[in-house]
Amino acid sequence: MVTPSPSVYRTRAHRTRQRALFALGAVGLLLVGYGIGRWQDTPSAAAPAAVASSEQPSSAAAAPTTSAPPTPTVYQTLQAEAASGNQGIQSQDTEDEGGGQNVGWIAAGDYLRFDNIVFGEVPATKLDVRVASDADSGRMDVRLDSPTGDPVGTLRVTKTGGWQNWRTDEVTLTTPITGAHTVYFTFDREDDGEFLNVNWLLFQH
Repeated sequence: MVTPSPSVYRTRAHRTRQRALFALGAVGLLLVGYGIGRWQDTPSAAAPAAVASSEQPSSAAAAPTTSAPPTPTVYQTLQAEAASGNQGIQSQDTEDEGGGQNVGWIAAGDYLRFDNIVFGEVPATKLDVRVASDADSGRMDVRLDSPTGDPVGTLRVTKTGGWQNWRTDEVTLTTPITGAHTVYFTFDREDDGEFLNVNWLLFQH
């Protein structure tokens, strides 16, 4: 029997070690691949929840409040014969529609006074006057709180065709009136003659 030389044993041992190393390398690669796969399959840590803002949304600006417009005052007809006071004026039965009485024999320096006339917040801007005249001149001034105050409106007198021929004339107030006032209707003419009859007066907005 031939005994193998020592070099043969060394060659076989070397090959055995190489095979073992290859086997170990393969096992190592498998383990590395397995570890990488497990790492990829692991879900990432959940992102931290967003911190709720402590700032509250500002409330919408409050809608502006609007107040209702003032209600116009309904003015009452001022019957001339029912004035709170007068100077130099007399009453008589009228032939105007509706009957009753009117004031007449009006001359320069006379006046009618009406106390505590409430005009309200919506101003009066006009005045209707029921008049009759057979004169061709004279005027009636509207004054507040004094018979000598500045006029806020003026009626120029013209003929209506007779002392009982009635017509409604309109006066535009130069100063709109609000609030409450004593109202004077003053009369003037260049001479002392009587020049006007008045039945009623009515302020308008």
